[in-house]
Amino acid sequence: MRGSTDVQISRVDWLVVVIYFALVFIGWFNIYAAVYDSQAPQSMFDMSINSGQQLVRIGISVVLIILIMVADYRFFENLSLYIYMLFILILIATPFIGKEVNGQVLSIGIGSLRIQPGEFAKLATALALAKVMERPTFDMTKTNDQLKAFGILFLPVALILLQPDTGTAMVYFSMFLMFYREGFPQKYYILGIGFIALSLLSLGIENNLYLAIGIIAIMVILILMGKKTWQRIVAFSLIGLGMIAYSYSIDFVVSKLPEHQQNRIMVLFNPNIDPLGVGWNVTQSKIAIGSGGLMGKGYLEGTQTKFDFVPEQHTDFIFCTLGEEFGWTGSLVVIGLFVTLLIRLVIMAERQKNRFSRIYGYCVISILLFHFMINIAMTIGLFPVVGIPLPFFSYGGSSLWAFTILLFIFVKLDSSRSQQLGRIS
Repeated sequence: MRGSTDVQISRVDWLVVVIYFALVFIGWFNIYAAVYDSQAPQSMFDMSINSGQQLVRIGISVVLIILIMVADYRFFENLSLYIYMLFILILIATPFIGKEVNGQVLSIGIGSLRIQPGEFAKLATALALAKVMERPTFDMTKTNDQLKAFGILFLPVALILLQPDTGTAMVYFSMFLMFYREGFPQKYYILGIGFIALSLLSLGIENNLYLAIGIIAIMVILILMGKKTWQRIVAFSLIGLGMIAYSYSIDFVVSKLPEHQQNRIMVLFNPNIDPLGVGWNVTQSKIAIGSGGLMGKGYLEGTQTKFDFVPEQHTDFIFCTLGEEFGWTGSLVVIGLFVTLLIRLVIMAERQKNRFSRIYGYCVISILLFHFMINIAMTIGLFPVVGIPLPFFSYGGSSLWAFTILLFIFVKLDSSRSQQLGRIS
C-alpha cells in the first residue's frame, strides 16, 4: 500500500500544482492591493479585510486538495451521477432558500458562510458528462447520444437562468469544446459560429435598414458579375430575408432582457455611450490597465485602485489591479501562467487511459479557458460585463473552492492513470 501511494505521488503533475499555487498567491497579493488604503494601512493578514478572509479560503482549499489526493480515484467516477443529482436539487431549491442580492438569488448557506451552487454545479456537470459519455457505445454523431449529453448540460443552465445568473449559465456552453474533441459534427460548430457572428452584426448595426441595404448591394454585385441564374438569386434572397428576420428577432430578445444587461450590451458596441453611467466600469477598467504601461506603477501604488474608480476590483475586475500596478509585463506573466496551465492540461487529457478521465479533463480545460478569456476580455471592453471571475485569482470562496476541486480531481485522475482500465477510444 505504501509503495502504491509513493507511485501516485511520483506521478502527480507538479507543474500544474506549482502554477495553481502561483496563481492563487499572486491573486491574493492583488486582492490586498485592491483594498489597500494608504491613509489607514492594514496588515494583509487582517481578518477584517478581504485579503485576510481570502487567506482563510486558501487554507481551506489546501485541505480540499489533500482530501482529494488521498481519496480513491474511483470515488469520483462512481459517485459522479449522484453528485450531479444533488446539485440539481440544490439549484432547484436555491430560489426558495437562497439570499437575494441585486435581484439575483445566487447563494445559500447559514449565517456568514455562504456558497454559490452554480459554481459547484459546473464541476458536477463535468463529472456527469464524463460518466455518461465514457461508455464504449456512446457516439456524439448519433442523435440519441447527443440528446443525452445536451440534457445533462442544459438542465443546470435552465435552473441557473431562473436565479437569474446569465454569466454563470454561459460558462456551461464552453463544454462544447469537449464535445468537439469527442466527435460532435463540425458542421454544427460552423453553423453556430455563423449565428453568433450574425447576432453580433445585428446588435452592432443600429438600424436594420443598413443590413438590408448591405444584402441588396451584395446581390447587385453578384448580378454585375454575371451570376444571373434565378436559382442563385432566389437562394440569396431567402438567405437575406432570413438574416433580416433573425436580426429583428435578436433585437426583440435583447429588448426583453433586464435593463442592466441591455446596458452592458450597448456599452460593448459603444463604450462612450455613457462614460459616467453604464460605461463607467469598462471605461475605468481600461484606464487602469492602460495607465500601468510596460512595468506598472508599482505594488500598492495604483491610483485607480487606491481611489476605488473601478467597482468590484477585487472580484470580477481583479485583472485591472494587476495591469495597473505590474503593467504589461506583469499581465504577460499571469497570462503566460494560464496559457501554460491550459496547454499542460491538454497534454494530461490526451495521455489518459480511459474515456472518463479524458472527457473530464477536457471539461476542466473548457471551463478554465472560458473563464480566463471572458474575464480578461470583459476588463478590456471586448465582452459585456457578465460577472465571471478569473480562476484562482478573484476574491471569493465559492469560485476558489469550485475551481480547486475541479482542477485537482483531474490531477488525481491523472496521477492514478496507471491503475485505470484502458477504456480509451
